[in-house]
Amino acid sequence: MEADTRTEVVLLACGSFNPITNMHMRLFELARDYLHETGKYKVVKGIISPVGDGYQKKGLIEAYHRVAMAVLASKSSDWVKVDRWESEQEEWVETAKVVRHHHEELLMSGQCKDEADHVKKGKKRKLGASELGVSEKLLNTAVPELKLLCGADLLESFGTPNLWKEEDIAEIVGKYGLVCVTRSGSDAQRFIYQSDLLWKHKKNIHLVNEWITNDISATRIRRALRRAQSVKYLLPELVLEYIQSHNLYSPDSEEKNADVILAPLQKHANLSK
Repeated sequence: MEADTRTEVVLLACGSFNPITNMHMRLFELARDYLHETGKYKVVKGIISPVGDGYQKKGLIEAYHRVAMAVLASKSSDWVKVDRWESEQEEWVETAKVVRHHHEELLMSGQCKDEADHVKKGKKRKLGASELGVSEKLLNTAVPELKLLCGADLLESFGTPNLWKEEDIAEIVGKYGLVCVTRSGSDAQRFIYQSDLLWKHKKNIHLVNEWITNDISATRIRRALRRAQSVKYLLPELVLEYIQSHNLYSPDSEEKNADVILAPLQKHANLSK
């Protein structure tokens, strides 16, 4: 058998997941199919990272509910898992820092695996003085590539004033890479062309065409729920049962944070003064 020379990839999806929908789960499947079809990549894991309450988005229900629903949704997948780290932070964490955190986690797990392999093979590893620094050891560890998975709406949000720091966009796209699943009505390729920063790193942006159109959105789901309309078959059944049992998404919940400025807009506006 020939050795598998494809680059291993971990897909990370950040967002509100308010609530998580079938479309959120489809993003992972679409992205994996696309990357596998290139012949260059092998997707080994998917990570769902719900944003914390500190994001303060209008209608954003408590993080523990959103995490619980994401866990239920991912039960049907053998490779997509939920990570609670971002959701447990007291203050909002920039997406670039979330990506950095998961990259460091991959480096640490790769380092542990590397050392375990040496032990199994009965080899003692000599560490030079330059290897005593953790960062240097980790940088020399072979681990899967980490790429941010998103929809075209997140990509286009890069153009919203004060929502993103330019250096964060450069780090996410330039260092890690982006896998963007397009939606009907969006023109992601044109948006990249019109942005000098994105155009500079266009080789790190993978655009995935969604040929089977799916316009499910969390916003539309919440609207239907607060109007007591059926959302069956739009959400994983376990998620729908959770929403119903906890009586989530009402006209009152949609007004949560209505008078609060979104955390990144507050933070970045203050930095620009």
